[in-house]
Amino acid sequence: MSIENQIIEHLGVHSESSANEMQEQIGVSRQMLHRVLSRMVEQGYLQKLGRPPKVFYRIDKSPTGKAAVISLSEEEINFLNEYFVVITETGKRLEGAEAMQAWCEKQKLPVEKTTREFIVTKKKYLNYFLANGLINGTEKLRNTKGFDSIAINDLFYCDFYAIERFGKTKLGTLLHFGKQGQNRPLMQEIISLTKYKLEKLIKEIKAEAIGYIPPTIKRHLQLMTVLQKGYNLPFPHLNLVKVSGAIPVPQKALSKLEDRISNARASIFVKDTRQFGNILLIDDAVGSGATINETAVKLKQRGIATKVFGLAITGSFKGFDVIQEV
Repeated sequence: MSIENQIIEHLGVHSESSANEMQEQIGVSRQMLHRVLSRMVEQGYLQKLGRPPKVFYRIDKSPTGKAAVISLSEEEINFLNEYFVVITETGKRLEGAEAMQAWCEKQKLPVEKTTREFIVTKKKYLNYFLANGLINGTEKLRNTKGFDSIAINDLFYCDFYAIERFGKTKLGTLLHFGKQGQNRPLMQEIISLTKYKLEKLIKEIKAEAIGYIPPTIKRHLQLMTVLQKGYNLPFPHLNLVKVSGAIPVPQKALSKLEDRISNARASIFVKDTRQFGNILLIDDAVGSGATINETAVKLKQRGIATKVFGLAITGSFKGFDVIQEV
């Protein structure tokens, strides 16, 4: 009996199993077993669950959907490959046509028709991108009622966090699961997708210093720390500090703009006395814009910056918005 059949037989009895458990029963080398398991996962026969050292396998009973995407054109498939990604409830990453097939199955929608609707919708949002690959969210910020003043001179996004009907964009998905799951590979992918846009913006605005908006919630692996190290920008970095009361209250927990402004005003502090012309603030996600704007207010009040620009990995599309997931 082949190794593949022995694995299927083993999982048919035990439902889920680790590689060590299978090795003991099948009696092949560890290296050979892992090669076969990797191939079976790639071919869609098995699901791989967890991360080393806690990894388990089970038979993948979900439909592959290969026949359903045959009628898509090469252009449509390429578009999906570039812009559509899904992280399943079991942590499996799907991209392109495979991701669209899985999404449509869950929504009970036809793949071909939904793919074309996604392309039309996505292209509408792509019209907001500038030549430098960024979205200018300044007017959205200025049109949000409730701010005493707007201190940010210009605010840019690398992408929208989500679009109508189809939810999180590719960058929004990477941000959500990278931050919430403290997943370094996803964070590194965010850096590779956005660094060239950041470097272009720095040249355009003639930035003299960089500030990273600090996080509220303590995590073992902080996204902003990974971004700062990954971007490795050769500029002075501002010393921005986030403080909190006895109970830390993240912005995403607040649904009113005035509460968000009050929260930012009481939690963000600038421990710096240097003076610069143009400063660029970098944040992971901008919903209401309260945190990044209040930081800009303090930088200008203290005479540290003449102009303050903002860049978010993702931002909301219109009006006052709360990105609660990140």
